[in-house]
Amino acid sequence: MQERAHFLHFRELGGLELLKARYHHTQFSKHVHEGYCIAVIEEGAQSFLRTGHQHFAPKDSIILVNADEIHTGSAAVETGWGYRAIYPTPEMIAEITQDIFPYKNVSPWFPQAVVQDPGLAQQLVLLFNILEQPENTLLKESLYISTLTQIIRLYARSRPEPVLLPKAESKIQLAKDLMLAEPEHDFSLNGLAEQVGLSPWHFLREFKRTVGLPPHSWLIQIRLHKAQRLLKQGHSIALTAQYCGFSDQSHFNRHFKRSLGVTPLQYLQHLSQR
Repeated sequence: MQERAHFLHFRELGGLELLKARYHHTQFSKHVHEGYCIAVIEEGAQSFLRTGHQHFAPKDSIILVNADEIHTGSAAVETGWGYRAIYPTPEMIAEITQDIFPYKNVSPWFPQAVVQDPGLAQQLVLLFNILEQPENTLLKESLYISTLTQIIRLYARSRPEPVLLPKAESKIQLAKDLMLAEPEHDFSLNGLAEQVGLSPWHFLREFKRTVGLPPHSWLIQIRLHKAQRLLKQGHSIALTAQYCGFSDQSHFNRHFKRSLGVTPLQYLQHLSQR
């Protein structure tokens, strides 16, 4: 059974991305997205890890993954699965939710990984169909905002940012900030641990406990986020791999495909079609 995956980019919606894919053998390793993932299973069924638990999503179910939340993905049935998903960033969501939650500095949080709501699933499918059509910008914007508002009102909870973090978590956040500032840098475990005032063993343990991934795996994810931005800006695949700290282009291609389901070349080809 042939696999396929297409990324579409919508400049009229602030760069919103839509993935249209059909997978059979593909298995997504643990990864994160900068944006939320809102998907509808249109064929087969998917199995995935989110929030430390394994979930099953059959046909017509809605998948919800929070921004920067570690998850996986694989076929749950022999025939694989087909789905479409959009990835609104926290900034896009913030614009929509500013009139929904009664106080500021709140990020919507979806406690449910899989939602069974036939009416909302049909509305999402309609949104995806409209997004794939040319022009109709006003209709696209209106349906996009109304659909996301409905999803947030029905299934999101407010999750205010904590004012004070526990001491260990604040040190891990500092390490994450250091890596976010220069994801292309060749960090060392000893160097990061020293900068946040922890022993290498304690730092490694606390990082994995807090983030859900070891430091090197998380660094690869933020390098891939930077790579997506650079590709959108017109940089070549070779230069992007170099600017993001990958040892070579094949290393970059392998990690890109494992996290996004398409190669950098396929990502660029679909980008140029919009």
